Amino acid sequence: MGFRYQQLAAELQQQIEQGQYGCGDRLPGVRELAKRRAVSVSTVVASYRRLEADGYLQASSRSGYFVKPRYQPPALSSTLQQVAGPVTVCSQQIALSLSKAAADPAYMRLGAAVPAAVYLPQHALQKVLQQVIKTEPARLMRYEASRGAAELRHEIARRMALQGAVVSQDDVIITNGCQEALMLSLKAVTQPGDVVVIESPAFYGLLQALEAAGLKALALPTDVQTGMAPDVLEQALEQWPVKACVLIANYSNPLGSLIPDSNKKRIVQLLAKRGIALIEDDTYGDLGFTGPRPGSFLALAPKQDIFYCSTFSKTLSPDLRLGWVIAPKHTAKLEYLKFISNISTAALPQLAVAKLLQSGQYERHLRQVRPQYEAAVQRISSSIGRLFPPGTRVSQPQGGFVLWVELPQGTDAYLLTQQALAEKISIAPGTIFSPTAPAGKARYGNFIRLNCAVAQDARLERALQTLGQLCQQQLNQQRFNGTG
Repeated sequence: MGFRYQQLAAELQQQIEQGQYGCGDRLPGVRELAKRRAVSVSTVVASYRRLEADGYLQASSRSGYFVKPRYQPPALSSTLQQVAGPVTVCSQQIALSLSKAAADPAYMRLGAAVPAAVYLPQHALQKVLQQVIKTEPARLMRYEASRGAAELRHEIARRMALQGAVVSQDDVIITNGCQEALMLSLKAVTQPGDVVVIESPAFYGLLQALEAAGLKALALPTDVQTGMAPDVLEQALEQWPVKACVLIANYSNPLGSLIPDSNKKRIVQLLAKRGIALIEDDTYGDLGFTGPRPGSFLALAPKQDIFYCSTFSKTLSPDLRLGWVIAPKHTAKLEYLKFISNISTAALPQLAVAKLLQSGQYERHLRQVRPQYEAAVQRISSSIGRLFPPGTRVSQPQGGFVLWVELPQGTDAYLLTQQALAEKISIAPGTIFSPTAPAGKARYGNFIRLNCAVAQDARLERALQTLGQLCQQQLNQQRFNGTG
């Protein structure tokens, strides 16, 4: 029969293999399981460690034991594509359908990178919002200052200092999400027709901003793990008249890559040498899976021409519409651009978030949600390995909550998106992460991006199974046509 811990480990292993505990699921706490099974705490600990050694579980510091992925699809290739010239951004309209689906509960919302409510501090937000309504009624009846509420700007400046970027709260401009921060930054340093360096694949929200501003995108291929290579950037800067460079250095969207500090420093040097502004999107910087928070370009080079943009949309709530931009060399111009754009950002969410930051609740929430995002990414990655056709590859993000999926050659991601919408499943086709995205003509025609910050339940499993079947049907049809 063996020792009791071996028996318990065997029972738990069977439950995992039968799917009673899915990839990324947290097992009961040690004391809880000991009480349930009427065994000692040491017996449960020994059984968990046995399963960890056998590759079934992984321990997370202060969070317990989670089911480890056992069916991982191959990782993406790191092969860099050739650099094309600057192009005018177009055909981003499909992003609107993703936004509509993200707001419709009838859809399985894997398209837009919007976290489900279970990943957000709903009760804490509700409490501070009520407090602000009760204590600041008169303030909520007028326009807030264009720069934003002093309380929030103070807390953001304090957090930036803890991350190594010492800035004045007077240089913090509060915006309606990071999208507006990017728009204001681009307006501050470019004119229609200017060339802007971006990553490839690129966040489609940035492409929309470039399209709206009439700018040309110079998309440079990026490494799936280390992001933009300084050598690639240097060659591009020697060839084309670049006016600005926009990068997501920390856990990029959609790859989840992280630019090493040494590369960040060299990138800043290359741009500074030519007088080119750097616009940094740090939306996902707080959502790393392991290690300390990565540094920003602004922290590494505070005296250079850098626009630092970020948001609370992915950590607190997308509907707060709270972002900010810091660019000490351009504060007055940014404040004016904000004023003529929409005067100011609403005071209620600003004051509420300031309270969350001041009380320490924001940091506590981050410590709780980071392992949840990591587990969600691992679980969906594992499901893709089981349910999608052979030849499917996925990214291995180091933070955030999105997966970049390469489907087998011959799969049409744009067609898959339409087929999925008919099944009430929203996904993001790879073509919209390319500056020119007409169906079937742009790069990433066999790629999709999936939002992993969704409820990890049977509905998700069915949706992934449906996507896998639709992919296989496309491949079967292609083979049929080829032999017919």
